[in-house]
Amino acid sequence: MSTADRTKWDSKYAASDAAPREPSAVLLSLTEYLPTSGRALDIAGGAGRNAIWLAERGLDVTLADISPVGLALAALRAADAGVALKRLEIDFEQDRLPSVTFDLITSVCYLWRPLFAEYPRLLNPSGVLVVIQPTQRNLERNEKPPASFLLDEGELPRLASGLDIVHYEEGWLADGRHDAVVVAQRSLPPPCKV
Repeated sequence: MSTADRTKWDSKYAASDAAPREPSAVLLSLTEYLPTSGRALDIAGGAGRNAIWLAERGLDVTLADISPVGLALAALRAADAGVALKRLEIDFEQDRLPSVTFDLITSVCYLWRPLFAEYPRLLNPSGVLVVIQPTQRNLERNEKPPASFLLDEGELPRLASGLDIVHYEEGWLADGRHDAVVVAQRSLPPPCKV
């Protein structure tokens, strides 16, 4: 991302009422797949709406985002909710994520395809990846996000190769977008033979 992107998101989060507080309805619909303990990473989580909900469920959550203003707002909202978040200011397009592993990684409405190659290394054995991302069909009803931030039909499972797909769907879902949704899991290593 560029400095202009950081500035854009900082401006958005400075108008704190513009940043939603409620977690993604699509993410809520996936509760059965999500762990309730362990470490979680929320990719490009902005003002923390999903990260706070995950922390309330018992996870130790790291919220990673490019916007220091969004991260500061997330910290305030987390304190109001009585939970703690770790915050990581990062430009996903320029910086590599630290070599820490997680039991859950969520990415809701953020598309940087090279991250998919990183997810297997960032997940613990049996760790879960949840990606919710609009597809090109979203433009039939919504003008945002623009086409360059949208998946092609059927693209998401290919991006998650190297992980076991547990759940996949595409359609007009609860958040009002035409989303592709994948829940994928890192395989357990094979048992040692004696």
